Amino acid sequence: MFTKNRFRTPAIALIAALGASLSFAQDAQAPKVTVAAAYTDELISEVTFIAKGAAIDKVDIRARVSGFVEEIYVADGDAVSAGDQLYKIEPEVYQAALAARQADLAQAEANLQLTEVELARKTELFERDVGTEADRDVAFADNQVAIAQVQIAKAAIQQAQLDLSYTEVHAPFDGRVGKSVVSVGELVGPSTDPLINLVRVKPMHVEFALSEKQLIDLLEHKENMVGAHDAADDIPNVIAVLPNGDEVDEIGKVVFVDNVINPATGTITLRAKFENESGLIVDGSFLNVRLESQKPSEFLMIPQASVQRDQRGDFVLVVGQQRTVEQRYVELGRQVEAAVVVESGLREGEAVIVEGLQRVRPGVEVDAVLAGSPTEEN
Repeated sequence: MFTKNRFRTPAIALIAALGASLSFAQDAQAPKVTVAAAYTDELISEVTFIAKGAAIDKVDIRARVSGFVEEIYVADGDAVSAGDQLYKIEPEVYQAALAARQADLAQAEANLQLTEVELARKTELFERDVGTEADRDVAFADNQVAIAQVQIAKAAIQQAQLDLSYTEVHAPFDGRVGKSVVSVGELVGPSTDPLINLVRVKPMHVEFALSEKQLIDLLEHKENMVGAHDAADDIPNVIAVLPNGDEVDEIGKVVFVDNVINPATGTITLRAKFENESGLIVDGSFLNVRLESQKPSEFLMIPQASVQRDQRGDFVLVVGQQRTVEQRYVELGRQVEAAVVVESGLREGEAVIVEGLQRVRPGVEVDAVLAGSPTEEN
């Protein structure tokens, strides 16, 4: 036991001395890391929103007069042009009504002629002191009644003509019809269900919502965004991205910004207009829209490899002028290939560690090598 204890003590001391010597050597040689400088680059500003297709015009086609459907001229889903006839409601009843009103007009006009003759005769007799003033006044009143009856008859003819025209149902604008809900021989009228619906497919609106912050940021950089002519270059382009990821091959323009913020959602509605020549944007369909500035702006960028994250958020390790490491929390924007936009937390030229992150911690001194330099490559 004595022998073992005598040799154990020097061995422990030797191990401790070696450990201290190794620690000193590590402290003396700072860990080597690779850094990259934060830099500015010109990028097109963009932001993406969930959107919904909204037809500029859509209407339920209804019968404006009662009657049986006599003809249907469109198939379900057909494309139609403004003025195309869609339905024919039996016109015979309305043709007869028009003929009756025309007969009423002829009768009223004949009666008017008679009263005009009578008024002229009574007036002449009164002026010759043969007739009485009362007879002339009665003749004048009868003439005025006859004039009114002619006007009533003409108005009745206009209404009858209008009713007759309503027996032919026409498309009010270009578009595509849906499914017809009536058949030939079915009784329809103003109080029945719509005959069919019609949606304008070209052009098409796309509606999306911005938060209050997004709206303020957009308006600060894009003044007079809607209806701007002198500042056309400041109006952002709108790119529509379909559910399958394909982009619509045309540029939309913002044409409407609502005047109130929805208190329930804290958002405001914007509307962009697309010519929709391809017909890929459908009323009620969900898609994404991307707002892009027409002119590039400068953004601060850093390599994505330098970014780390903890419970507080995104951070980078910055090497200062004294070669010491500092932890810096940053607010990041969109990623562009292998780089990421820095909204706040860094300045241009500051060095961030991109390699050797696992060997350092905040406060330690490091041997920094610029990424891509000959020293770093060796």
